[in-house]
Amino acid sequence: MGIFGSMDISASGLTAQRLRLDVISNNIANINTTRTGQLTEAGNQIPYQRQVVVFKARGTESSFAETLNQALQGKTVSTTALLQGQTTLGATGNGVEVQAIAEDTLPFRLEYNPDSPDAAQTTEDGIPAGYVRMPNVNIVTEMVDMISASRAYEANVTALNASKAMMSKALEIGKG
Repeated sequence: MGIFGSMDISASGLTAQRLRLDVISNNIANINTTRTGQLTEAGNQIPYQRQVVVFKARGTESSFAETLNQALQGKTVSTTALLQGQTTLGATGNGVEVQAIAEDTLPFRLEYNPDSPDAAQTTEDGIPAGYVRMPNVNIVTEMVDMISASRAYEANVTALNASKAMMSKALEIGKG
């Protein structure tokens, strides 16, 4: 990891959490969307399906065990190579990335509303007549996820600011 590695890791976290917040806001905006243009086999409308962001670690260059083995074997690396990111010695991670935006598999909510144009006319697809399939979005779950994502975003901002402060202090040491 080079000198800017910690900033890169924080930036990847910021980007990932921003996307997570975008997906959460999309879920909230579609909490009552009963028509997506997709139909079941019986011809009924499929409502909006909640989406979730799936994260994964961005390609790690080497594990702690590999780094420890390299150090025990006496392999040394120049400081210049470390600062320029030309070696993986000591690298344990490179941040986070979005693996996928998946659809939640929870069942749709059913609401009794026989006057709705989306209400089942007869018992088909396992839905009694007069019921409307509603999105599987729960506002409480979305708000909890939103708070979690905003806290993770704030933590990444704090880590980024700490990295900047350390680099600034390191430059001050070089002046003296």
